[in-house]
Amino acid sequence: MIEANGFSLIGIYGGTFDPVHYGHLRVAEELVEVLQLDHLRFLPAHHPRLRNAPVVASHHRVAMLRQAIHGNVRFSMDERELKRPGETYSVESLRELRQAYGEHETLALCFILGADAFVKLPDWYCWRELFELCHLVVVNRPGHALLSDPSCLPLALRNICQERWAAHADALKKISSGLVYVAPTTLLNISSTRIRTLMASGKSARYLLPERVLDYINMHNFYAGGK
Repeated sequence: MIEANGFSLIGIYGGTFDPVHYGHLRVAEELVEVLQLDHLRFLPAHHPRLRNAPVVASHHRVAMLRQAIHGNVRFSMDERELKRPGETYSVESLRELRQAYGEHETLALCFILGADAFVKLPDWYCWRELFELCHLVVVNRPGHALLSDPSCLPLALRNICQERWAAHADALKKISSGLVYVAPTTLLNISSTRIRTLMASGKSARYLLPERVLDYINMHNFYAGGK
């Protein structure tokens, strides 16, 4: 039986977090509220197959993320992808999470990804299986606004999403997986790439990321020359 208020939702937020910044954190905070998530798990990637290798080693990125989410009881860390050798596949993590939670009749996973990653979904390993394991929650990124015109999507993705668009967040509580929801979140023009570039040139990245994270970066002299 499904509870009267529908499925409980768990957010899964993947990324390299190299470094984590206020853009990541604000999205996470708003999604907890917009989706009424019971919890949100950050899922740092070791080496995503379709992206360049992270600049900073995995254990340091985890340490920065821990500093960033310290004190927020609704956030937690999931390090499973860092324990796997080689490239990272999101579908493997979602399979494991689905199994770990068991065939819980009242729980649904919400996999959070940026619009830039979503449009490349057909390049992902076993990407169609994602719709069987979770809902996809898409957030806009600076320079990658979505989805006023779904015709901009690759044909294979457009076809599979045709009957899956959720107009409202409440729809995610009515079914265990398979929907796509474009979440209305604050679009902060902050990126990890921009922070690394600033710090490499000796410029300040203060107020783009938590002070605790910046202190950790400076202590270890990451991204060379930061303030």
